[in-house]
Amino acid sequence: MQAIVTLVSLVNPMVCAMMFAGLTAGRTGAQRVSDATRAILTIAVVLIIAALAGARILNIFGIPLDVFSVAGGIVLSFIGFTMLSGSRSDNAPDPATQNPDPSAAGATLAPMILFAASPGTITGVITIAAATRSRTGIPLPALTGICVVLIITWALLMLVARRSKKPKRPGLAHDMATRYMGLIVIAMGIKFALTGYKAFMAG
Repeated sequence: MQAIVTLVSLVNPMVCAMMFAGLTAGRTGAQRVSDATRAILTIAVVLIIAALAGARILNIFGIPLDVFSVAGGIVLSFIGFTMLSGSRSDNAPDPATQNPDPSAAGATLAPMILFAASPGTITGVITIAAATRSRTGIPLPALTGICVVLIITWALLMLVARRSKKPKRPGLAHDMATRYMGLIVIAMGIKFALTGYKAFMAG
């Protein structure tokens, strides 16, 4: 349960659903369902690899987990600053005048994938896996938490995907929500960076 709660707060399925709604505006329901499934599978691959081999990969490069946490927090904060500035949504083309290209789905969902499988999330997964690894070497709590959180996230994306979606330019409410989410992401990134720095200095 602790692993599940921790990963829910890191992945933040509700924020992912809101980002998904904005990034796939103007696409058909079938395209959105396909986009959501591919995004969840991509996130699952990244997090499962982190759980099974993340600590070993860091050891190979001689990177302490605390240092990785600081770097991950900085990257997460940068993503938050991008959302807070609104530059992405301000420069986005109007869906009402565009014919979305289904082949570009992977690129358009990159911000959501980077948010859900952010360095902060990967750090959390690696930490949980290292603390709960069984005698067989398989981190069952971490893997279970990943599965549960991604199922919740996928269900929310399906709800968004099946909603009626008339292509339109995001309004003021969407813009304000994006900036508020950006502030939350910045706060999460700073928290990871400071926690990692404190642990590194204490060690």
